Amino acid sequence: MLVTMVFQTLYFLIDLYWVGHLGTEAVAAVAIAGNLMFVVLAVSQMLAVGTTTLISHAAGRKSREDALVAFNQSQVLTVVVAIVFYVVATLTRSSYAHALAADAATAALADDYLAWFLPAMALQFSMAGMGAALRGTGNFKPTMVVGTSTVVLNMVLAPFLIFGWGTGVRMGVAGAAISSLVAVVVGSVWMVMYFRDPKGFLHFAPSTWAPKIALSGRLLKIGLPAGAEFALMSVYLFLVYSVSRPFGSAAQAGFGIGLRIVQAGFMPVVALGFAVAPVAGQNFGARNAQRVRETFTAAVKMAVAAMAAFGIVCYLVPESMMRLFSDDPEVIRVGRDYLRIIAWNFVPSGVVFVASSMFQALGNTLPSLATSFVRIVAVAIPTLVMAGMAGFDLTWIWYLSTASVVLQMSLSLLLLRRELQRRLAFAPAAVS
Repeated sequence: MLVTMVFQTLYFLIDLYWVGHLGTEAVAAVAIAGNLMFVVLAVSQMLAVGTTTLISHAAGRKSREDALVAFNQSQVLTVVVAIVFYVVATLTRSSYAHALAADAATAALADDYLAWFLPAMALQFSMAGMGAALRGTGNFKPTMVVGTSTVVLNMVLAPFLIFGWGTGVRMGVAGAAISSLVAVVVGSVWMVMYFRDPKGFLHFAPSTWAPKIALSGRLLKIGLPAGAEFALMSVYLFLVYSVSRPFGSAAQAGFGIGLRIVQAGFMPVVALGFAVAPVAGQNFGARNAQRVRETFTAAVKMAVAAMAAFGIVCYLVPESMMRLFSDDPEVIRVGRDYLRIIAWNFVPSGVVFVASSMFQALGNTLPSLATSFVRIVAVAIPTLVMAGMAGFDLTWIWYLSTASVVLQMSLSLLLLRRELQRRLAFAPAAVS
C-alpha cells in the first residue's frame, strides 16, 4: 500500500505542477472540480469499508463461501451506484462549477475538466470495491501493481495532452482529465482480470449476483458511517470554497494547491490505515484480542512519526513548496499561511486515521462518524458566523480546523477505548 501511495503522491504533485503552468484560473478550476472526488470517496468508501470488513472477518474464520458472496454483492452495488452518480453529476456539473467558482473563466474551465473527469470518477467505484476485497484477504500486491502502473501512465500522458506535445493540439485542463480517464479505464480492465479465475479465493460468480438484502444491509451498516465521514469532508470543502469566493481565484488556487500538498503528504498514513483494517479485522475474526490491540499500538507509533516529520517540513518551508506550483504572489501567500497553520493538526490527524481503521476492523464505524460530525460542526458554524464579520480572513478557518482535529482525536481515542473493551471481551471459543 505504501508503494501505491508513493506513486499516487507523485501523481498528485506532478499533475498539479503541469496544471500550474496554465495559470491561476486553471488551478482554481481543477481544485473546485476535485472537490467532487470527496463525494466519490464518500460513496466508494461506504462500499469499500463494508467489503473489507466482511471479507476480512470471513478470511479470519476461513470461510471462503462467505467471502465470495460478500465480494460479488459489493460489486453489484458498486455498478449501480456508479451509474447513478454519473447521471446525476453530468446533469448538474455546470451548475456546480458556477456555484463555487470565483469568476466566469474559472467556472468554464471547471466545466471543461468535469466533462472528461466524471466518467473517470464513475469507474473508480468498481476499482475501489475490487481493491477493498483484495485488502480484506490481505493481498495488496495486485492493487500495488495496477495502481502504480496506471499512475505512471497518467503522469506520462498528462503533459502531452495538456500542452499538445507531438500533436499540436493543446487541450489544457481537459487534457489533464482525459489522461486520468485513460488511466482509470486501463486500471479497471486490469483489475477485472484478477477475478476471472473460478479457482481463485475471490472471483466473479454470477450465481451470487441476485440481491441479498440481509448481506447488503450488513455491508451498508458498516460502510455508511465511513462514507458519511468523507461526505462531511466534502461539505467542509464546499464551505471553504463558498466563503473564499470574495477573495478571488488566487485565494481558491492557493487553498487548492495547499490542500493537494497536504493530501500528498497524508498518503503514507492513508496506506497505513488501509493495512490496519484487514490486519486487525482478520485477528478480530479469529478472536485474537491481543493482536488486535498490538495492531493499534504499532500503527499509532508509525502514524505519529510520519505525520510529525511531514508537519515539520510544511511549517518550515511552506513558501518553497508553493513556488513549485505557482509564481503568483497571492496564491503563494494563501497557500503558505494554510500549510503553516494546518501543520499543527497532522499528528492528531494521523491518530484519527488509525482509530478510524480500527473501528472499521471491529465492524462498528458509527463512533468514527460521530467524531467527524463533531469536528465539522465545530468548524462550519463558527465559519458561517465569522464570514459576515468585518476583517474576516481565511486564516481564521485554518485555526478552527486545527483545533477541531485535536477535539476529534480526543473523542476518537475515548470511544475506541470503550469499543475495544466491549468488543474484545470474547467468550471462550467452542472446541471443534
